[in-house]
Amino acid sequence: MPLRFANLALLILYPVAWFAPLLRAGLLPLFGLSEISVMTGLQSLWDSDIVLALLVTFLAIFAPYLKTIGLALIHFGLMRRKVLPAFDVLGKLAMADIFLIALYVVVVKGIGLATVETAWGLYLFSGCVLASIAISHLTAKR
Repeated sequence: MPLRFANLALLILYPVAWFAPLLRAGLLPLFGLSEISVMTGLQSLWDSDIVLALLVTFLAIFAPYLKTIGLALIHFGLMRRKVLPAFDVLGKLAMADIFLIALYVVVVKGIGLATVETAWGLYLFSGCVLASIAISHLTAKR
């Protein structure tokens, strides 16, 4: 029963994480920092690189949300447990998105011309993905 409610909470927390600031970035420490969320990042990508925008849209939005909906269907007996391995793959793909963000932070900080700070949305999004992986693992054990 608690897994069911934790999973349903993710249906609310994911959209919050998509609009929450992931990073604060700015050129040189003298200027103000702009907040970057999943949605503002996707808007920028759609203008510059459509293929990458599609990939990030899938990894950051569709993969974790489809997995959460699928797990909810399993928890309520509307889908068979045979599909759980497919949902594990979706969870791992969402972790790839967090890796891309972390790589971006490391590269930008390494250059030294820009200032990048992580914001609370990165921790929320990472927590949602990790919670989803844990919920999936615990669902498979039952």
